[in-house]
Amino acid sequence: MNTISQVIELKIVENYTLWLKFKDGLSGEINLRPFLGDGLAKDLLERSNFETVGLEHGGGISFSNGYDFCPNFLRMLVEEAPSNCSL
Repeated sequence: MNTISQVIELKIVENYTLWLKFKDGLSGEINLRPFLGDGLAKDLLERSNFETVGLEHGGGISFSNGYDFCPNFLRMLVEEAPSNCSL
C-alpha cells in the first residue's frame, strides 16, 4: 500500500535549498533550483518570491504564486540525497 508523505516543518537554508522534516521523522535538505525557471516557477528565482514558501494542507509545500510540490516527490528528493537525510 502506498502512503502519502507529509511535510511538517521546513526551513529555508540558502540558494534555493530547503530543509524539510516529514511526519515520520525523515529530514534532509533539497535544492529546488533545477525545478525553477519556467512558467510559474520563473518568479521563484527572485529571492523574495522564493521566501514565500510554506506548508500546504495536503502535506506538500507551496509558494504564494500557486506553484507547489507534492509531498511524495519531495520525499523522493530527500531520499536520493542520503548524506543529507536522517530518521
